Amino acid sequence: MPNKLEKFAELNTFANTFAFHHFDIPNGFSKKGKWHSDIFKNENPIVVELGCGRGEYTIGLSENNHSKNFIGVDVKGNRIWTGAKHATLNHMNHVAFLRTRIDFIDHCFGENEVSEIWITFPDPQPQKNRARKRLTNPDFFLNRYKKILKPGGLVHLKTDNTFFYEYTMDVIKERKLPLLFSTNDLYKNCPDDREELTRIKTYYEALFTAKGEDIKYCCFQLD
Repeated sequence: MPNKLEKFAELNTFANTFAFHHFDIPNGFSKKGKWHSDIFKNENPIVVELGCGRGEYTIGLSENNHSKNFIGVDVKGNRIWTGAKHATLNHMNHVAFLRTRIDFIDHCFGENEVSEIWITFPDPQPQKNRARKRLTNPDFFLNRYKKILKPGGLVHLKTDNTFFYEYTMDVIKERKLPLLFSTNDLYKNCPDDREELTRIKTYYEALFTAKGEDIKYCCFQLD
């Protein structure tokens, strides 16, 4: 297994991996609004996983679905390396990775460019003074997602954390957002036609389920 510096060096050689930094903001991300034309060379829907880590969900969703394009987003390059390497070795041309901060997301995608957003096992940020950092914070994050999502676009959340799940459900209720499905025990209440919800496990999900933790899931819209 390569060390962190070796991963960074190899990551820079992958054609499926991009980076956007704070010093790029004045000029904007070069692929913003051009993911279909410049990267994927098709008009298939784009699915984005935020905080993708090693890319388990990005890869898992994409393996049997070539009718959509998938992009994993994470700030840690040594994490992204795992998914980017897998996609490269397996010639998964409908998969890409973006190294950036999630609060830069509206600088990286154009209006109506994304069809679905997945948030998988985020840091719940339970402290009151860190509420702004919760990835379903309506003012700081959901407003950013709304800029890039198509009308009727979906936001999926998977978490083991009861606080974060209830916080998100309260946001959905307070903002009167369309809630399509929710459960506080996904492995007992998984819809028959959504096998990917329990088949694909991130690194953290595998840890949590092994400890007997209930996995929460909800799917909602921002319109």
